[in-house]
Amino acid sequence: MNMIKSISAFILLFLLLSCSANKKEQSLKEKPPVLVDVIIASNEDFVSNIEVNGTVLSNELIDLHPEISGRITYLNIPDGGIVSQGTILAKINDADLQAQREQYKIQLDLAVKTEKRLADLLSVNGVNQADYDAALNQLNILKTNISFVDAQIDKTVIKAPFNGELGIRLVSPGAYVTPQTILGTLGQSDKVKIDFAVPESYISLIQKGNKVKVVADDSGEALVATISAIDPQINPVTRNIKVRAFPDTGNILPGAFVKVLLDKNRKAMIAPTNAIIPEGFISQIVVVKNSKAVFKTVETNLRNANVVEITKGIEPGDSIVVSGMLYVRPNAKVKIKRVKTLKELI
Repeated sequence: MNMIKSISAFILLFLLLSCSANKKEQSLKEKPPVLVDVIIASNEDFVSNIEVNGTVLSNELIDLHPEISGRITYLNIPDGGIVSQGTILAKINDADLQAQREQYKIQLDLAVKTEKRLADLLSVNGVNQADYDAALNQLNILKTNISFVDAQIDKTVIKAPFNGELGIRLVSPGAYVTPQTILGTLGQSDKVKIDFAVPESYISLIQKGNKVKVVADDSGEALVATISAIDPQINPVTRNIKVRAFPDTGNILPGAFVKVLLDKNRKAMIAPTNAIIPEGFISQIVVVKNSKAVFKTVETNLRNANVVEITKGIEPGDSIVVSGMLYVRPNAKVKIKRVKTLKELI
């Protein structure tokens, strides 16, 4: 009798536990859906912009070096002076070269007369061909020697290769200089260029002929510049590409530090930044499909303060969850509380 009572009690306990488990499972299954707000994915106007550092450089800038060693006999490098192309800035003592040229000139005059006399004799068979050829060879050698000395004399004169403004003079008249000596600098301060580097992920923002904004720290005034050249190769170390632009108006002192602002308006699939869920090295977005939450892996590109461009992973018309993502689980039931527009979120 006691055994029957024990079995009956056990069965009753089992039934009660089973009932409780079923009720608990049923309550879990009947958990209400999460309320979420969504936006409808579509191609929107997307303004992508970045700010990079730039450096202002003279359009042309050189260090003035003599081509040969010697003592300066003439110096015309006033500090900060404006000079025109071809202006003689300095001259090295060339007395020895001038004397050597005069020596070759006298020898050349004699060689010309000798060649003419032998040419006349050769025409009447008064001299053999070998003697005439030797005289002609000597004539040509002397002409070459004079050309070489003339080239050396030309190197003793330092001329301005372009119109520009001189820097600070670094030597004095009478100083002995070598090709390594810097006499001063010459640059074009009235025409400058701006060099800056752009990360490779923003290459789509730059194109030859595009306009960029340039802001100098000293004035805060924004200038407009036109991109004139783009380096054809990305730096393998910094992953940046070098870009050069010329200001359309205004002027900035060479050497100044500036900020370059790049922006571009275009159509793109975009989503609010807070709709992106980082998951390790990937990004995910929650979309609503058949009243359930579906987590999609997406690829992103450019972004600004409020939105990010989606290049892969969603299609136009997808309902992107923009609120309540923290309470949503994959394949969980969700209920759309409100369909918002992108303008409401940014």
